[in-house]
Amino acid sequence: MSRSAHPAGPRYADVLPEGHYTAPPADLNALDPKVWPLTAARSATGAVSVGGLGLAELAEEFGTALFVLDEDDFRTRCRAWRDAFGPDADVFYAGKAFLSRAVVRWLTEEGLNLDVCSGGELSIALAGGMPPERIALHGNNKSSAELHQAIEAGVGRIVVDSFQEIVRVARIAERLGRRQPVQLRVTVGVEAHTHEFIATAHEDQKFGLALAGGQAAEAVRRVLKLDSLELVGIHSHIGSQIFDTSGFEVAAHRVVGLLAEIRDEHGVELPEIDLGGGLGIAYTSEDDPSDPHTIAKSLREIVDRECRGARLAVPRLSVEPGRAIVGPSACTVYEVGTVKELPGLRTYVSVDGGMSDNVRTALYDAEYSVSLVSRASDAEPMLSRVVGKHCESGDIVVRDAFLPADVAPGDLLAVPATGAYCRSMANNYNHALRPPVVAVRGGEARVIIRRETEEDLLRLDVG
Repeated sequence: MSRSAHPAGPRYADVLPEGHYTAPPADLNALDPKVWPLTAARSATGAVSVGGLGLAELAEEFGTALFVLDEDDFRTRCRAWRDAFGPDADVFYAGKAFLSRAVVRWLTEEGLNLDVCSGGELSIALAGGMPPERIALHGNNKSSAELHQAIEAGVGRIVVDSFQEIVRVARIAERLGRRQPVQLRVTVGVEAHTHEFIATAHEDQKFGLALAGGQAAEAVRRVLKLDSLELVGIHSHIGSQIFDTSGFEVAAHRVVGLLAEIRDEHGVELPEIDLGGGLGIAYTSEDDPSDPHTIAKSLREIVDRECRGARLAVPRLSVEPGRAIVGPSACTVYEVGTVKELPGLRTYVSVDGGMSDNVRTALYDAEYSVSLVSRASDAEPMLSRVVGKHCESGDIVVRDAFLPADVAPGDLLAVPATGAYCRSMANNYNHALRPPVVAVRGGEARVIIRRETEEDLLRLDVG
Protein backbone atom coordinates (compact mmCIF):
# COMPACT_ATOMS: atom_id res chain seq x y z
CA MET A 1 0.00 0.00 0.00
CA SER A 2 1.44 3.40 -0.93
CA ARG A 3 1.64 6.20 1.59
CA SER A 4 -0.94 8.12 -0.39
CA ALA A 5 -3.54 5.37 -0.08
CA HIS A 6 -4.06 4.94 3.66
CA PRO A 7 -7.71 4.41 4.53
CA ALA A 8 -9.20 6.80 7.09
CA GLY A 9 -11.76 4.27 8.25
CA PRO A 10 -12.46 2.10 11.31
CA ARG A 11 -9.24 0.04 11.05
CA TYR A 12 -7.57 2.72 13.21
CA ALA A 13 -9.55 1.39 16.18
CA ASP A 14 -7.58 -1.87 15.91
CA VAL A 15 -4.22 -0.10 16.11
CA LEU A 16 -4.70 2.84 18.47
CA PRO A 17 -4.82 2.19 22.24
CA GLU A 18 -8.13 1.99 24.07
CA GLY A 19 -9.51 5.42 24.89
CA HIS A 20 -7.50 7.17 22.17
CA TYR A 21 -9.21 8.94 19.31
CA THR A 22 -9.98 6.45 16.57
CA ALA A 23 -10.32 8.76 13.59
CA PRO A 24 -8.11 11.47 12.12
CA PRO A 25 -8.99 15.12 12.75
CA ALA A 26 -11.18 16.82 10.22
CA ASP A 27 -8.40 19.24 9.25
CA LEU A 28 -4.75 18.24 9.60
CA ASN A 29 -3.72 21.87 9.03
CA ALA A 30 -5.72 23.28 11.96
CA LEU A 31 -3.87 24.54 15.04
CA ASP A 32 -5.91 23.91 18.17
CA PRO A 33 -5.60 27.05 20.37
CA LYS A 34 -5.86 24.88 23.49
CA VAL A 35 -2.58 23.22 22.57
CA TRP A 36 -0.59 25.82 20.61
CA PRO A 37 0.96 29.08 21.88
CA LEU A 38 -1.17 32.19 21.84
CA THR A 39 0.46 33.74 18.76
CA ALA A 40 0.70 30.56 16.65
CA ALA A 41 -0.77 31.00 13.16
CA ARG A 42 -0.70 29.19 9.83
CA SER A 43 -0.30 31.26 6.66
CA ALA A 44 -2.01 30.76 3.33
CA THR A 45 1.00 28.72 2.20
CA GLY A 46 0.70 26.45 5.24
CA ALA A 47 3.80 27.72 7.05
CA VAL A 48 3.32 28.11 10.80
CA SER A 49 4.61 31.13 12.71
CA VAL A 50 4.91 31.92 16.43
CA GLY A 51 5.52 35.39 17.78
CA GLY A 52 5.32 36.76 14.23
CA LEU A 53 8.19 34.58 12.98
CA GLY A 54 7.97 31.55 10.73
CA LEU A 55 9.10 28.32 12.35
CA ALA A 56 10.88 27.40 9.11
CA GLU A 57 12.88 30.64 9.23
CA LEU A 58 13.71 30.06 12.89
CA ALA A 59 14.81 26.52 12.10
CA GLU A 60 17.03 27.79 9.30
CA GLU A 61 18.65 30.38 11.57
CA PHE A 62 19.00 28.36 14.78
CA GLY A 63 18.87 24.74 13.59
CA THR A 64 16.76 21.85 14.81
CA ALA A 65 15.76 20.44 17.22
CA LEU A 66 14.68 23.83 18.56
CA PHE A 67 12.50 25.04 21.45
CA VAL A 68 10.50 28.14 20.49
CA LEU A 69 9.07 30.02 23.49
CA ASP A 70 6.28 32.56 22.98
CA GLU A 71 7.01 35.40 25.42
CA ASP A 72 3.59 37.02 24.98
CA ASP A 73 1.89 33.70 25.74
CA PHE A 74 4.04 33.21 28.86
CA ARG A 75 3.37 36.70 30.17
CA THR A 76 -0.35 36.46 29.42
CA ARG A 77 -0.61 33.27 31.46
CA CYS A 78 1.35 34.84 34.33
CA ARG A 79 -1.12 37.72 34.44
CA ALA A 80 -4.11 35.38 34.24
CA TRP A 81 -2.95 33.41 37.30
CA ARG A 82 -1.96 36.54 39.23
CA ASP A 83 -5.28 38.26 38.49
CA ALA A 84 -7.33 35.13 39.22
CA PHE A 85 -5.97 34.77 42.75
CA GLY A 86 -5.70 38.48 43.49
CA PRO A 87 -3.60 40.45 45.97
CA ASP A 88 -4.53 38.28 48.96
CA ALA A 89 -2.79 35.20 47.58
CA ASP A 90 0.62 34.29 46.21
CA VAL A 91 1.33 32.61 42.89
CA PHE A 92 4.68 30.79 42.92
CA TYR A 93 5.92 29.76 39.50
CA ALA A 94 7.40 26.25 39.77
CA GLY A 95 10.90 26.70 38.40
CA LYS A 96 11.43 22.99 37.83
CA ALA A 97 9.07 23.21 34.82
CA PHE A 98 11.50 25.49 32.98
CA LEU A 99 13.88 28.12 34.30
CA SER A 100 16.27 30.63 32.80
CA ARG A 101 17.39 34.13 33.70
CA ALA A 102 15.07 35.58 31.07
CA VAL A 103 12.11 33.69 32.50
CA VAL A 104 12.99 34.92 36.00
CA ARG A 105 12.94 38.51 34.71
CA TRP A 106 9.52 37.97 33.14
CA LEU A 107 8.18 36.50 36.39
CA THR A 108 9.54 39.39 38.42
CA GLU A 109 8.00 41.94 36.06
CA GLU A 110 4.63 40.15 36.07
CA GLY A 111 4.44 40.01 39.87
CA LEU A 112 4.84 36.27 40.44
CA ASN A 113 6.94 34.53 43.07
CA LEU A 114 9.22 31.56 42.38
CA ASP A 115 9.81 28.18 43.95
CA VAL A 116 13.09 26.37 43.38
CA CYS A 117 14.24 22.84 44.19
CA SER A 118 18.03 23.00 44.13
CA GLY A 119 21.04 25.23 44.55
CA GLY A 120 21.29 25.48 40.77
CA GLU A 121 17.73 26.72 40.40
CA LEU A 122 18.28 29.14 43.28
CA SER A 123 21.38 30.52 41.56
CA ILE A 124 19.43 31.12 38.35
CA ALA A 125 16.63 32.78 40.34
CA LEU A 126 19.01 35.16 42.06
CA ALA A 127 21.02 35.85 38.89
CA GLY A 128 17.78 36.67 37.07
CA GLY A 129 16.88 39.29 39.67
CA MET A 130 14.10 37.60 41.65
CA PRO A 131 13.97 39.25 45.10
CA PRO A 132 14.98 36.52 47.57
CA GLU A 133 11.99 37.14 49.82
CA ARG A 134 9.79 36.03 46.90
CA ILE A 135 11.60 32.68 46.58
CA ALA A 136 10.63 29.37 48.24
CA LEU A 137 13.04 26.42 48.41
CA HIS A 138 11.59 22.91 48.06
CA GLY A 139 13.09 19.43 47.99
CA ASN A 140 13.10 16.19 49.97
CA ASN A 141 16.89 16.10 50.50
CA LYS A 142 18.34 19.59 50.42
CA SER A 143 22.06 19.60 51.12
CA SER A 144 23.61 21.68 53.88
CA ALA A 145 25.31 23.76 51.18
CA GLU A 146 21.98 24.46 49.46
CA LEU A 147 20.31 25.38 52.75
CA HIS A 148 23.20 27.67 53.67
CA GLN A 149 22.97 29.33 50.25
CA ALA A 150 19.22 29.87 50.65
CA ILE A 151 19.28 31.17 54.23
CA GLU A 152 22.22 33.46 53.56
CA ALA A 153 20.43 34.86 50.50
CA GLY A 154 17.31 35.51 52.59
CA VAL A 155 14.77 33.31 50.80
CA GLY A 156 11.23 33.92 51.98
CA ARG A 157 10.32 30.29 52.62
CA ILE A 158 12.02 26.95 53.07
CA VAL A 159 9.59 24.05 52.75
CA VAL A 160 10.83 21.54 55.33
CA ASP A 161 10.40 17.90 54.32
CA SER A 162 11.73 15.72 57.17
CA PHE A 163 12.67 15.61 60.86
CA GLN A 164 16.36 15.68 59.94
CA GLU A 165 15.85 18.80 57.86
CA ILE A 166 14.20 20.62 60.76
CA VAL A 167 17.44 20.28 62.70
CA ARG A 168 19.61 21.04 59.67
CA VAL A 169 17.78 24.28 58.81
CA ALA A 170 17.67 25.39 62.45
CA ARG A 171 21.41 24.91 62.98
CA ILE A 172 22.39 26.75 59.81
CA ALA A 173 19.99 29.62 60.55
CA GLU A 174 21.36 29.88 64.08
CA ARG A 175 24.96 30.00 62.83
CA LEU A 176 24.02 32.76 60.38
CA GLY A 177 22.09 34.69 63.02
CA ARG A 178 18.81 34.39 61.13
CA ARG A 179 15.25 33.42 62.01
CA GLN A 180 14.22 31.45 58.93
CA PRO A 181 10.55 31.28 57.88
CA VAL A 182 9.56 27.68 57.08
CA GLN A 183 6.54 25.74 55.94
CA LEU A 184 6.07 22.06 56.70
CA ARG A 185 5.30 19.82 53.76
CA VAL A 186 2.68 17.30 54.79
CA THR A 187 1.53 14.16 53.04
CA VAL A 188 -2.25 14.15 53.18
CA GLY A 189 -3.03 10.67 51.82
CA VAL A 190 -4.78 11.78 48.62
CA GLU A 191 -4.66 9.54 45.53
CA ALA A 192 -4.45 12.10 42.72
CA HIS A 193 -5.82 11.04 39.33
CA THR A 194 -2.51 11.15 37.45
CA HIS A 195 0.47 8.96 36.58
CA GLU A 196 1.89 7.18 39.65
CA PHE A 197 5.33 8.78 39.18
CA ILE A 198 3.87 12.30 39.51
CA ALA A 199 1.35 11.61 42.28
CA THR A 200 2.92 13.01 45.45
CA ALA A 201 0.40 12.95 48.30
CA HIS A 202 -0.22 9.25 48.97
CA GLU A 203 1.64 7.84 51.97
CA ASP A 204 4.00 5.48 50.13
CA GLN A 205 6.38 8.02 48.54
CA LYS A 206 9.38 10.12 49.40
CA PHE A 207 7.88 13.57 49.95
CA GLY A 208 6.62 15.18 53.11
CA LEU A 209 5.61 14.31 56.67
CA ALA A 210 2.54 12.12 56.91
CA LEU A 211 -0.62 13.26 58.67
CA ALA A 212 -1.41 9.62 59.33
CA GLY A 213 0.45 8.37 62.40
CA GLY A 214 1.10 11.87 63.73
CA GLN A 215 4.40 12.66 61.94
CA ALA A 216 3.20 16.08 60.81
CA ALA A 217 1.93 16.99 64.28
CA GLU A 218 5.24 15.96 65.85
CA ALA A 219 7.14 18.03 63.27
CA VAL A 220 5.08 21.07 64.28
CA ARG A 221 6.02 20.54 67.93
CA ARG A 222 9.71 20.34 67.07
CA VAL A 223 9.72 23.45 64.87
CA LEU A 224 7.87 25.54 67.45
CA LYS A 225 10.56 24.76 70.04
CA LEU A 226 13.38 26.19 67.88
CA ASP A 227 14.08 29.92 68.12
CA SER A 228 15.88 30.05 64.76
CA LEU A 229 12.79 28.82 62.87
CA GLU A 230 9.51 30.62 62.26
CA LEU A 231 6.66 28.27 61.31
CA VAL A 232 4.52 30.26 58.89
CA GLY A 233 2.38 27.61 57.23
CA ILE A 234 1.59 24.15 55.91
CA HIS A 235 2.41 22.98 52.40
CA SER A 236 0.63 20.23 50.47
CA HIS A 237 1.16 19.01 46.92
CA ILE A 238 -0.92 16.14 45.56
CA GLY A 239 0.64 15.61 42.11
CA SER A 240 0.97 16.94 38.57
CA GLN A 241 -1.13 17.15 35.39
CA ILE A 242 -4.39 17.13 37.39
CA PHE A 243 -7.73 18.24 35.93
CA ASP A 244 -10.07 17.26 38.77
CA THR A 245 -10.07 19.62 41.80
CA SER A 246 -11.74 17.04 44.06
CA GLY A 247 -8.29 15.94 45.21
CA PHE A 248 -7.56 19.50 46.35
CA GLU A 249 -10.83 19.48 48.30
CA VAL A 250 -9.74 16.42 50.29
CA ALA A 251 -6.24 17.86 50.75
CA ALA A 252 -7.56 21.22 51.98
CA HIS A 253 -9.90 19.49 54.42
CA ARG A 254 -7.02 17.56 55.96
CA VAL A 255 -4.57 20.47 55.99
CA VAL A 256 -7.13 22.77 57.65
CA GLY A 257 -7.78 19.98 60.14
CA LEU A 258 -4.07 20.09 61.02
CA LEU A 259 -4.22 23.88 61.38
CA ALA A 260 -7.08 23.46 63.84
CA GLU A 261 -5.08 20.89 65.82
CA ILE A 262 -2.12 23.28 65.94
CA ARG A 263 -4.38 26.04 67.26
CA ASP A 264 -5.91 23.79 69.89
CA GLU A 265 -2.59 22.34 71.09
CA HIS A 266 -0.28 25.34 70.77
CA GLY A 267 -2.56 28.37 70.68
CA VAL A 268 -1.13 29.37 67.30
CA GLU A 269 -3.02 30.06 64.08
CA LEU A 270 -0.60 29.71 61.16
CA PRO A 271 -0.99 32.46 58.56
CA GLU A 272 -0.31 30.50 55.34
CA ILE A 273 -1.48 27.46 53.43
CA ASP A 274 0.11 26.31 50.17
CA LEU A 275 -1.88 23.81 48.11
CA GLY A 276 0.93 23.28 45.59
CA GLY A 277 0.35 23.10 41.88
CA GLY A 278 0.05 20.33 39.37
CA LEU A 279 -2.82 21.82 37.37
CA GLY A 280 -3.03 20.12 34.00
CA ILE A 281 -2.69 21.53 30.51
CA ALA A 282 -3.87 20.42 27.08
CA TYR A 283 -1.29 18.26 25.34
CA THR A 284 -3.88 17.03 22.83
CA SER A 285 -7.29 18.28 21.74
CA GLU A 286 -8.89 15.68 24.00
CA ASP A 287 -7.56 17.41 27.14
CA ASP A 288 -9.83 20.03 28.70
CA PRO A 289 -8.11 22.05 31.45
CA SER A 290 -9.93 24.69 33.47
CA ASP A 291 -8.99 28.35 33.19
CA PRO A 292 -7.16 30.05 36.10
CA HIS A 293 -10.20 32.00 37.31
CA THR A 294 -12.28 28.83 37.57
CA ILE A 295 -9.49 27.09 39.47
CA ALA A 296 -8.96 30.08 41.79
CA LYS A 297 -12.66 30.33 42.57
CA SER A 298 -12.87 26.61 43.33
CA LEU A 299 -9.78 26.55 45.57
CA ARG A 300 -10.82 29.67 47.46
CA GLU A 301 -14.29 28.28 48.08
CA ILE A 302 -12.81 25.01 49.33
CA VAL A 303 -10.41 26.72 51.76
CA ASP A 304 -13.01 29.25 52.97
CA ARG A 305 -15.55 26.50 53.65
CA GLU A 306 -13.08 24.32 55.51
CA CYS A 307 -11.85 27.25 57.64
CA ARG A 308 -15.40 28.26 58.53
CA GLY A 309 -16.10 24.71 59.64
CA ALA A 310 -12.96 24.69 61.81
CA ARG A 311 -13.59 28.26 63.14
CA LEU A 312 -10.24 29.41 61.78
CA ALA A 313 -9.27 32.69 60.17
CA VAL A 314 -8.71 32.06 56.47
CA PRO A 315 -4.92 31.84 55.91
CA ARG A 316 -3.13 33.41 52.95
CA LEU A 317 -3.32 30.97 50.06
CA SER A 318 -0.42 30.04 47.79
CA VAL A 319 -0.42 27.99 44.59
CA GLU A 320 2.40 26.81 42.34
CA PRO A 321 1.47 26.64 38.64
CA GLY A 322 4.55 25.93 36.58
CA ARG A 323 3.41 23.63 33.81
CA ALA A 324 0.16 25.60 33.49
CA ILE A 325 2.12 28.75 32.64
CA VAL A 326 5.07 27.63 30.55
CA GLY A 327 3.79 24.33 29.14
CA PRO A 328 1.56 25.75 26.39
CA SER A 329 3.95 28.65 25.73
CA ALA A 330 6.50 26.63 23.75
CA CYS A 331 6.77 24.17 20.90
CA THR A 332 9.63 22.02 19.66
CA VAL A 333 10.58 22.13 15.98
CA TYR A 334 12.17 19.06 14.36
CA GLU A 335 13.30 18.12 10.87
CA VAL A 336 12.14 14.81 9.43
CA GLY A 337 15.03 12.50 8.58
CA THR A 338 13.44 9.21 7.52
CA VAL A 339 9.93 7.90 6.83
CA LYS A 340 9.46 4.16 7.24
CA GLU A 341 6.13 2.51 6.43
CA LEU A 342 4.99 -0.69 8.12
CA PRO A 343 2.10 -1.81 5.89
CA GLY A 344 -1.09 -2.50 7.81
CA LEU A 345 0.25 -0.92 11.00
CA ARG A 346 1.62 2.61 10.89
CA THR A 347 4.41 4.74 9.47
CA TYR A 348 7.45 5.64 11.56
CA VAL A 349 8.58 9.22 11.08
CA SER A 350 12.04 9.85 12.53
CA VAL A 351 13.12 13.34 13.59
CA ASP A 352 16.40 14.89 14.71
CA GLY A 353 15.64 14.89 18.43
CA GLY A 354 13.80 12.56 20.76
CA MET A 355 14.24 11.43 24.33
CA SER A 356 17.21 13.76 24.83
CA ASP A 357 14.91 16.78 24.50
CA ASN A 358 11.61 15.18 25.60
CA VAL A 359 11.88 12.16 27.87
CA ARG A 360 8.32 12.45 29.19
CA THR A 361 6.83 10.02 26.66
CA ALA A 362 9.28 7.34 27.80
CA LEU A 363 8.86 8.15 31.50
CA TYR A 364 5.11 8.72 31.79
CA ASP A 365 3.57 7.50 28.53
CA ALA A 366 2.84 11.18 27.96
CA GLU A 367 0.75 12.04 24.91
CA TYR A 368 1.53 14.93 22.58
CA SER A 369 0.23 16.44 19.36
CA VAL A 370 2.30 17.06 16.24
CA SER A 371 1.81 19.02 13.02
CA LEU A 372 3.54 19.57 9.72
CA VAL A 373 4.58 23.24 9.97
CA SER A 374 6.79 24.01 6.95
CA ARG A 375 4.05 23.76 4.33
CA ALA A 376 0.41 22.93 3.76
CA SER A 377 -0.74 19.52 2.58
CA ASP A 378 -4.01 18.22 1.24
CA ALA A 379 -2.83 14.60 1.42
CA GLU A 380 -5.03 12.25 3.36
CA PRO A 381 -4.12 11.37 6.96
CA MET A 382 -1.53 8.75 7.73
CA LEU A 383 -1.34 6.99 11.09
CA SER A 384 2.16 7.78 12.29
CA ARG A 385 4.54 7.32 15.19
CA VAL A 386 7.01 10.17 15.52
CA VAL A 387 10.25 8.81 16.93
CA GLY A 388 13.65 10.18 17.82
CA LYS A 389 17.18 9.35 16.67
CA HIS A 390 18.43 7.60 19.82
CA CYS A 391 19.36 3.95 20.17
CA GLU A 392 16.26 2.99 22.19
CA SER A 393 13.02 1.51 20.92
CA GLY A 394 11.29 3.57 23.59
CA ASP A 395 12.59 6.78 22.02
CA ILE A 396 9.13 8.00 21.04
CA VAL A 397 8.10 11.64 20.68
CA VAL A 398 4.44 11.17 19.73
CA ARG A 399 3.13 7.65 20.06
CA ASP A 400 0.05 7.88 17.84
CA ALA A 401 -0.54 10.78 15.47
CA PHE A 402 -2.07 11.55 12.12
CA LEU A 403 0.22 13.31 9.66
CA PRO A 404 -0.29 14.02 5.96
CA ALA A 405 0.56 10.95 3.90
CA ASP A 406 3.05 12.94 1.83
CA VAL A 407 5.30 13.86 4.75
CA ALA A 408 8.90 13.42 3.62
CA PRO A 409 12.52 13.90 4.70
CA GLY A 410 13.31 17.60 5.05
CA ASP A 411 9.82 18.54 6.23
CA LEU A 412 9.53 20.34 9.55
CA LEU A 413 7.28 19.01 12.30
CA ALA A 414 6.44 20.83 15.52
CA VAL A 415 5.22 19.39 18.81
CA PRO A 416 3.28 21.94 20.88
CA ALA A 417 2.96 22.17 24.67
CA THR A 418 6.62 21.34 25.28
CA GLY A 419 7.46 24.30 27.49
CA ALA A 420 7.34 22.33 30.73
CA TYR A 421 9.68 19.51 31.74
CA CYS A 422 11.21 19.10 28.28
CA ARG A 423 14.23 21.41 28.19
CA SER A 424 14.51 21.17 31.99
CA MET A 425 14.74 17.35 31.78
CA ALA A 426 16.85 17.33 28.61
CA ASN A 427 19.89 15.08 28.68
CA ASN A 428 22.97 14.06 26.74
CA TYR A 429 22.04 10.45 25.99
CA ASN A 430 24.15 9.21 23.06
CA HIS A 431 26.12 12.43 23.69
CA ALA A 432 23.35 14.39 22.02
CA LEU A 433 23.61 18.15 22.24
CA ARG A 434 20.74 19.79 24.12
CA PRO A 435 18.70 22.17 21.93
CA PRO A 436 18.56 25.93 22.37
CA VAL A 437 15.57 27.90 23.59
CA VAL A 438 14.64 30.88 21.44
CA ALA A 439 12.17 33.42 22.79
CA VAL A 440 9.99 35.14 20.21
CA ARG A 441 7.91 38.28 20.51
CA GLY A 442 6.60 40.84 18.04
CA GLY A 443 8.61 39.52 15.11
CA GLU A 444 11.89 39.39 17.02
CA ALA A 445 13.82 36.34 18.26
CA ARG A 446 16.55 36.01 20.83
CA VAL A 447 18.38 33.02 22.20
CA ILE A 448 17.81 32.68 25.96
CA ILE A 449 19.55 29.29 26.26
CA ARG A 450 22.08 28.52 23.55
CA ARG A 451 22.55 25.18 21.85
CA GLU A 452 25.17 22.94 23.44
CA THR A 453 28.30 22.26 21.41
CA GLU A 454 30.73 19.38 21.24
CA GLU A 455 33.20 21.71 22.98
CA ASP A 456 30.78 21.83 25.94
CA LEU A 457 30.80 18.04 26.16
CA LEU A 458 34.58 17.79 25.85
CA ARG A 459 35.10 20.51 28.45
CA LEU A 460 33.47 18.28 31.07
CA ASP A 461 35.42 15.18 29.98
CA VAL A 462 38.69 15.74 31.82
CA GLY A 463 40.10 12.24 31.34
